[in-house]
Amino acid sequence: MSPNPSIQLREFVTGGDPAAQPAASIIVLHGLGADGSDFVPIAQELDLSVIGPVRFVFPNAPVQPVTINGGYEMRAWYDIYPPGADPAVPRQEDEAGLRLAQTIAQALIDREAGRGVPAERTVLMGFSQGCVVALMAGLRAPQRLAGLVGLSGYLALADRTASEVHAANRTTPIFLAHGEEDDVVVMERGTAARDALTALGYAVDWHSYPMGHSVCAEEVADLNAFLLRVLAPD
Repeated sequence: MSPNPSIQLREFVTGGDPAAQPAASIIVLHGLGADGSDFVPIAQELDLSVIGPVRFVFPNAPVQPVTINGGYEMRAWYDIYPPGADPAVPRQEDEAGLRLAQTIAQALIDREAGRGVPAERTVLMGFSQGCVVALMAGLRAPQRLAGLVGLSGYLALADRTASEVHAANRTTPIFLAHGEEDDVVVMERGTAARDALTALGYAVDWHSYPMGHSVCAEEVADLNAFLLRVLAPD
């Protein structure tokens, strides 16, 4: 069952046997305007065979109007508002949409637990908007996760993070990566997320690459190493 009637899922289990019980799960949240198929090719590049079968879950965000794109309807985890004229004033955030996305992500974590993969064997991962939701939901999850992965995103509701993080995930490893030439989510927003999480005591595995708002081969290799580390068999 999907965690929400409007959320469609695509998934596969590595190793070639769809009936195999996964040793771990990786939930991948796509970026604005994309869908669950966006990161399938990248997931297929990963070599996690030493872990055993791994289930990748690729949910589709709901279709909704996005203000920064003139109200055009597209797949989005939450609405995005244009920046204000004064850069010193924090950008308005769609808190209601972010909270709903957090609920959806938590439902996906719970869904994996219900299928036999506990939270401590589950990684929550996202790109761009998906990164934002992965960090927001993962830091607040009431069960410890194996790891969080945030690619080319930022920390939403940053002023609430310290008071809302759950004790269960105070030591969860975090992989953050960003393109140095990103003109969609500028590098400074990525480094601000890194610095805020580091200040809260999180172990952040930070990487930057000479690229724009995308994914590169070196990043996939670094991600592969992180996943092997946090999902290594006991």
